[in-house]
Amino acid sequence: MAATTSFWVMQPSAADHLASFKATNAMSEQAHLHSNEFCKKGLPRIVGDSDALRRVLALAQVVAPTDATVLINGETGTGKELIAEVIHKCSDRSGGPFVKVNCAAIPAGLLESELFGHERGAFTGAIARNIGRFERANGGTLFLDEIGDLPLELQPKLLRVLQERQFERVGGSATIRADVRVICATHRNLIEMVNERQFRADLFYRLSVFPIKLPPLRERPEDIPSLVHHFVMECAARMGRKITTIAEEFMEVLAQHSWPGNVRELQNFIERSVILSSGGVLTGSSPNPARIAHERSKEPAPTTLEQVERSHILKVLEETEGVVGGRNGAAARLGMRRTTLIYRLRRMGINLGQSSTSRMNAAESSLSTSKELGPDTSSLSETSGETASAKFAESRCRTGRVCTLAEAEREHISEVVEMKNGLIAGKGGAAEVLGVPPSTLRNRMKKLGIEFAGPA
Repeated sequence: MAATTSFWVMQPSAADHLASFKATNAMSEQAHLHSNEFCKKGLPRIVGDSDALRRVLALAQVVAPTDATVLINGETGTGKELIAEVIHKCSDRSGGPFVKVNCAAIPAGLLESELFGHERGAFTGAIARNIGRFERANGGTLFLDEIGDLPLELQPKLLRVLQERQFERVGGSATIRADVRVICATHRNLIEMVNERQFRADLFYRLSVFPIKLPPLRERPEDIPSLVHHFVMECAARMGRKITTIAEEFMEVLAQHSWPGNVRELQNFIERSVILSSGGVLTGSSPNPARIAHERSKEPAPTTLEQVERSHILKVLEETEGVVGGRNGAAARLGMRRTTLIYRLRRMGINLGQSSTSRMNAAESSLSTSKELGPDTSSLSETSGETASAKFAESRCRTGRVCTLAEAEREHISEVVEMKNGLIAGKGGAAEVLGVPPSTLRNRMKKLGIEFAGPA
């Protein structure tokens, strides 16, 4: 390779296995958070020295000695399980078990048995007694990952365990005491879920005794070089590769990327780069393969999700002449309950006493801009506000039947997510375009059955 400034990777010594790497040459020595900085040895490695990360670790250190329930919130790939393990190992329960449960990975019908256990014969296939995760975690910590996916019917039972520290196995009558500290994590916005009645308010307040918010990687870019060195060294050692330097140009590309998948995405990309490496100098292509900035700047600017919803509701109300209920009313056409639609109308400030035509005209006049439309107005970029979203709703419903609100949302969200190549969070992501938080968009996509093979 041509003579360029490179980052040198030091191999770890046996005496200090936790010192993950050292960078020199065009990079000041990075400070690393070793376990002995804030707790006993044996902690998982924490790589980075940003203020944001230090604040998280300071909170973990403060809450660890207590038995308080901790709620860790952060985007996928930010290391929520790692922080939960740090809290456990810094606590007085560090000698006890650390039991993990992913609430999203276990079918709802089996989750109760998985958490609380079951007696023999409790249900078909229960041929023997099963000890649940709460019993296994006795004297230690139970980590409930993706707590936002806990079914509503199980939430009162979890609340009872947290408050009374006791439960019964499925099919059993004996009360079992639970000496367990609970740590939960989620990437979803539980407050919004509470408002939408998808999560119990009393359980939320019980879980969020001590909330910790993990920052996404884009909010701590100064940690990227340290993480890159750590993952390069780790992958090279595992694969038997001799990588001694990282090209400066490659490091700059990695440092400038937004990493919507956070640390997990960075780790996977570094592993791929190490696999493809053919010499001692690690280099590679951009993690965001070139769908070129000038093309992206020419993309049409789609309207927000709220504008699309409002426009579609107004359009259907106009078609039904303001009739909300009944077989041919707006609620039936939109695929929702009459009371739900009335609540939505009140929230949007739509007065049912007005005529449907005046509602549509008022909405269009209040949300449109002074921009004059040219002779060809076929794209969303040439319209704005309610006019654009009304145009969208009309174009999407030219099938032989009425388009429900969910279908209109599904098509618009899918279009925006595809346009953004699957990027949900971050600047320029689908959530920003649609005017909703990333957690709300992910939740909506899950409800609508929208899947996209791309960064989240």
